[in-house]
Amino acid sequence: MGALTGYRVLDLSRVLAGPWCGQTLADLGAEVIKIERPGVGDDTRGWGPPWMKSQDDERTSESSYYQSTNRGKLSVALNLATPEGQELVRALATSCDVLIENYKAGSLAKYGLDYASLSELNPRLVYCSVTGFGQTGPRAAEPGYDFIVQGIGGLMSITGERDDLPGGGPQKVGVAFSDLMTGLYSTVAIQAALLSREKSGVGQHIDMALLDVQVATLCNQSQNYLAFGKPPGRYGNAHANIVPYQVFRASDQDFIIACGNDTQFVALCEAIGLAGLPTDPRFKRNADRVANREAVIEILSRHFLGDRAQEWISRIHPCGVPIGAINSIAQALDEPQIKAREMLVNIPHRLKPDFVTVGSPIKMSGTPVEYLRPAPMLGEHTDEVLKGQLGLSDERLVHLKASGVIEQLSER
Repeated sequence: MGALTGYRVLDLSRVLAGPWCGQTLADLGAEVIKIERPGVGDDTRGWGPPWMKSQDDERTSESSYYQSTNRGKLSVALNLATPEGQELVRALATSCDVLIENYKAGSLAKYGLDYASLSELNPRLVYCSVTGFGQTGPRAAEPGYDFIVQGIGGLMSITGERDDLPGGGPQKVGVAFSDLMTGLYSTVAIQAALLSREKSGVGQHIDMALLDVQVATLCNQSQNYLAFGKPPGRYGNAHANIVPYQVFRASDQDFIIACGNDTQFVALCEAIGLAGLPTDPRFKRNADRVANREAVIEILSRHFLGDRAQEWISRIHPCGVPIGAINSIAQALDEPQIKAREMLVNIPHRLKPDFVTVGSPIKMSGTPVEYLRPAPMLGEHTDEVLKGQLGLSDERLVHLKASGVIEQLSER
């Protein structure tokens, strides 16, 4: 049993931030029911290629993007734009502990699916709204996209090479950072609200915004500005507050050194044959090295060109200084440590029994993560959920399908 076994979640969200939250809750044992549009489903179902290949190596209609963020869920294909569809969702919400949605602020009120309406039916409901800019403020009505938020929220101003270097300029992060972090913060908030409900007996509304999360996760960079009054710039692969802490070029390829303190700097210099470098007053303490960044980096950079990356790694690693290669994703997934940590898991799919995906990083001794099902096919569980949770008869299901309110996988 998972830590959240016994909790039921109604997931009305799509794309990434909300679904990432729902997937994390499913990993932890919650029953997560995902509501999707008949015939179309979550937007990311169409975000291919790549697509999953079947057991016969044929291309399927299951996008890898969708599969990366919806495992463990039950899919119900239901038309929210119809009064009957809205009534079904209201009925499901009365037996759920949590609801996740990422519609534009206030737009679910016209369906009677907003927090005010549903909390009257189920006062214990924890209702999590995920939007780009939140439920309040001058931009609340605007749609929010991760890329835009990375720009507005300051992340791109500190990501990328320095403006005075070749290729300099703002860059987004290689994954949808603000979406993923909002999904994780939403998970934390939902679990906190469930704990609070144990004491109060009532749920609450959680208002999550990508922009809020993006600004919060600027962390030391925003605090540096508040303390110093000067906005941080881009450092490329260097660190704003620690030197040396960046990528270096060896004779054959790049590698990383993350030298976090003065003791490590001494050990590093001894390991690479520059034992006298820490005695230079310009480089003795980290604060000195930050002030004289260009001088010390020039010395180290020139020195590292004298040998291959793996040779430097072999010499530096034993002295306790963090160092590593820069892996491709293929190399990262092939790392012995990743395999030892069981981060690649097989979750049999109805179209591919040996389907493999990246698992959860959460390791718990008493209630470990369980992978009960892969990301569902569209409408795969419509009948199962509506019959099991709401007690709908076969005749009622036939009527709802005929009127376009719901759809079952086998019909497509």
